[in-house]
Amino acid sequence: MADAPQEEVLRYWAGLGYYSRARHLHRTAQIVARDLGGRFPATVESLSALPGIGRSTAGAIVAIAFRRRAAILDGNVKRVLARYGGVVGWPGDADTSRRLWALSEALTPDRRVDDYTQAIMDLGATVCTRAKPACCGCPVASRCVAYRENRIPQLPGKRPAKAMPTRECYFLMLLDRDGRVYLERKPEPGLWGGLWCFPEFASWEALETACRRWRGDPAALERLPSSRHTFSHYHLSYTPVIAISQGETERIADGDYSRWVDPRDVPPPMPTPIQRLYRRLNNPLEETTTHD
Repeated sequence: MADAPQEEVLRYWAGLGYYSRARHLHRTAQIVARDLGGRFPATVESLSALPGIGRSTAGAIVAIAFRRRAAILDGNVKRVLARYGGVVGWPGDADTSRRLWALSEALTPDRRVDDYTQAIMDLGATVCTRAKPACCGCPVASRCVAYRENRIPQLPGKRPAKAMPTRECYFLMLLDRDGRVYLERKPEPGLWGGLWCFPEFASWEALETACRRWRGDPAALERLPSSRHTFSHYHLSYTPVIAISQGETERIADGDYSRWVDPRDVPPPMPTPIQRLYRRLNNPLEETTTHD
C-alpha cells in the first residue's frame, strides 16, 4: 500500500464514503514502511500519532494485534457500555464520553484482552443492537442496568435534534467534440479530496461564465433533473448540466488536476454521486439519488 499511488488507493475505496480515511491509511502505510522500518507501533500513544488512528482504533490494534491491555470505545461498544452501566446521555457529549471511557478502562481485563476486545465489539454488532436487541441471548444480561431497569429504549441517549442543512450546487458535465468528459481533481484536505469530479459551481451564473471560458455555448446547456446526496452533516442538492466545448482541449485541461476522460474507459476514482452521473453519459436512465 505504501508503494501504491494515492489514486489507486482511492479507486479501490471509491463508493465507501469518508475518503479521508483512505488518504490517512495510505499516509500511515508510508510512514510505517519508510520511517519506521516496516515495524508497526505497538502502544496506544505511538499509534495515535499516525494519521487517521484515534484512541479507540489504537486500543483495538494494541489489544487484538499485540495482545496487550488497552481499552476501546467504538460505536458498538459505546452502546453496550451505556446499557450495561446505565450511563445516561448522548455518547457524543464530552462528559458522557469521559464516563464511558472510564467504564471501558475499568472493564478491560488483563488476560485474553484480544478475545475480550473482539467479543465486546461483536456483542454490540450482533446482540446488543440499536433496534430490537437480543437480550435473552446476551451473556451479561443479568448484570445489565438497562435490562434490569427496563431502560433499553432510553440508552444510550439520543443525539440532540438538529435540522440537516441543504447546500445547492451545479455540476458541469463538459464534453468535447470527441465525446470525452472534463474532470477536475478535488484538492486536499477537503470533501472528496483527491477524487475526480465534474466542475462544481454554487450558482447558475458562475456555471455560465465558466462555460463561455471553455468555449461552450450557454444557450445550448442541457439541464438534467436535480438529485440529492446526503452526508452525515448536510444534504447536497445538485443539478447536472451538460455542455459541449468547441475549444482546444489541451488549453482547458492541466494534467495533474484536470483531464479529459473517455466515458468508455475505466474511470479515475470518483465519489458515488459523480460515478452515477458519469455512468449516465453511457446510460441516460441511470438513477442519481444517493446517500452516505
